[in-house]
Amino acid sequence: MPIMDFIKGQFIDVIEWTDDTRDTLVYRFERHGHEIKYGAKLTVREGQAAVFIHEGQLADVFMPGLYMLETNNMPIMTTLQHWDHGFKSPFKSEIYFVSTTRMTDLKWGTKNPITLRDPEFGPVRLRAFGTYTIKVSDPGLFLTEIVGTDGEFTRDEIQFQIRNMIVQAASRALAGSRIPVLDMAANTDDLGKIVAEQISGTTAEYGLVVPELYIENISLPPAVEEALDKRTSMGVLGDLSKYQQYATAEAMQDAATTPNSGMGAGLGMGMGMGMANSMAQTGPWGGQPYGQRPKAAAAPPPPPVEHVWHVAEGGQTKGPFSKARLGRMVTDGEVTRETYVWTQGQDGWMKAEDVAELAQLFTVMPPPPPPGI
Repeated sequence: MPIMDFIKGQFIDVIEWTDDTRDTLVYRFERHGHEIKYGAKLTVREGQAAVFIHEGQLADVFMPGLYMLETNNMPIMTTLQHWDHGFKSPFKSEIYFVSTTRMTDLKWGTKNPITLRDPEFGPVRLRAFGTYTIKVSDPGLFLTEIVGTDGEFTRDEIQFQIRNMIVQAASRALAGSRIPVLDMAANTDDLGKIVAEQISGTTAEYGLVVPELYIENISLPPAVEEALDKRTSMGVLGDLSKYQQYATAEAMQDAATTPNSGMGAGLGMGMGMGMANSMAQTGPWGGQPYGQRPKAAAAPPPPPVEHVWHVAEGGQTKGPFSKARLGRMVTDGEVTRETYVWTQGQDGWMKAEDVAELAQLFTVMPPPPPPGI
């Protein structure tokens, strides 16, 4: 044993830990031979806790403050060491400083898509991403259950396990929420609280808590997002036939104003042929008068779009229901005039009697029976 290390260990009587790494959860205070001088001063700062380990056994846990390491301040250590006669020599123990501050900006995300059944789109696959924070709530339990004898334990060594628990809970929460995909962005706060509550029991067994958990993004596969973008574009454009006519007219005007443009000449020929066809409609066609020309069969109109309806009951959304199903629910008394309903394209929830398409469900009533029957 080097003599200078021994002498240095006997005279150092201040035990403290200052951390500037921002990711260290546990740090073991290193002393020569693990000898701690009797009467040494232990400084535990805010956001820290000091855990004493003696001969592999947890002895004491000190919260923020300044302590004099004597027998009257360490009742458990006194019992372990049998210091009944004021024994003043150094004692051998290990001191672990545990950070009790919040470790922030930790990332989590689903590696594989979560498959769920959406009420509007059917089976869909989702990915979820977010952040969370962890905090040591029980330093002694965290040291004995997770850290062990690790002299410097960082958050990277525990966040993988916490992330797996979050992903598992998030998968269950999203699949069981029955919230439409298009409405999930408005419910990420509630979903994050559900996930944090589901993992709280397991993290408590580690001596940890998850004070904050956020769902920052819920995304669909690229192909589905592209289809939604096209659907949104169609809704913005409105009547596609009118938009096509407008775009064609704009292209023809640009080509006509371009000098020495072959496209302009071609468009001019096309316009001339179009005018000839238009004139031919008023005169003979193939040797037959206009009224005797065979007419092309008209294309049938597109089938009407049948709306599906959602019903608000007791603070929850039920559905979707077809109009025929709503008619049966009106007959059974499950839906009344005051029931709030919503369908795609409707501006917010409305009473059933205020929706023109559903108002007739409440007016179709049998006439009174004839007298005497």
